[in-house]
Amino acid sequence: MSKFRGTYTVLITPLTADGKHVDVPALQRLVDWQIEQGIHGLIPLGSTGEFLSLTPGERQLVIDTCIKTANKRVPVLIGTGAEWTDECVRLSKEAQEMGADGVMVIPPFYSCPTEDELFAHYRKVGEAISIPIMLYNNPATANVDLTPPIVARLAQIDNCCYIKESTLEVTRVRDIIDLCGDRMTVFAGILGYESFWLGAQGWVAVCSNLIPHMSARLFELVADEKDMDQALALYQKMLPIVKWVGGHRYVAASKDALDMMGLPVGKPRAPRLPLPAADAAELRRALDKLGLLNSISR
Repeated sequence: MSKFRGTYTVLITPLTADGKHVDVPALQRLVDWQIEQGIHGLIPLGSTGEFLSLTPGERQLVIDTCIKTANKRVPVLIGTGAEWTDECVRLSKEAQEMGADGVMVIPPFYSCPTEDELFAHYRKVGEAISIPIMLYNNPATANVDLTPPIVARLAQIDNCCYIKESTLEVTRVRDIIDLCGDRMTVFAGILGYESFWLGAQGWVAVCSNLIPHMSARLFELVADEKDMDQALALYQKMLPIVKWVGGHRYVAASKDALDMMGLPVGKPRAPRLPLPAADAAELRRALDKLGLLNSISR
């Protein structure tokens, strides 16, 4: 498959109404709809996919469903981050064996590894698999910051060749490209529009769970067509949804919104709570302004 680029949705994990099981038909429908809407790639089992709230069997079910439903129409990368290096290796090997096109690996998030420990961690994962690794820098949740100099060191590992950069420091994109050259392709994790103009070749987006066509089109307008006016106008149209799925409520808001759009996907698992009623009402109004209510069922 060609080099990864474009807007990739970090997928929510649909659950049954009682929250006890993965809702496979809903996940199949979500994957098909994302691809029909023009999304460039999919990443299940990231933070938005509640990867820490699923059993091993549920993880395998999500992976199998996404890969088989996508059927090579778009790349599918699997989130395989873990606190224990050997577990991260096991999960990454499992993803490869199940047909994943790549893995996304957040650093160990409790032990706060040093730079040397990070290098040893990612090198062991890289030596165990032959598919690409996307580093995932999210210091707000991982308690570890993959700064550009650290990323440059990790880029020495052959298949560590992508990074999801999820800070609000957009200059990180510039600095990673400057230090790594073509050994590291940057995907934005938060600031998609802004990062594209600095050379990011992709965006791992939460908002594209709800607006995949607009999210994919934004990348195309900047990266392929270099049309600043149309891109900015589209970004401003998207911003209310981008903001709604930002911050702590990203899982709850995404799931509530999909329900309002005609695709019930259940609620988040504890300790996360659903959106408060007042917030849900405001979210409904934001979706209505964009003509998105019940849009998936049309």
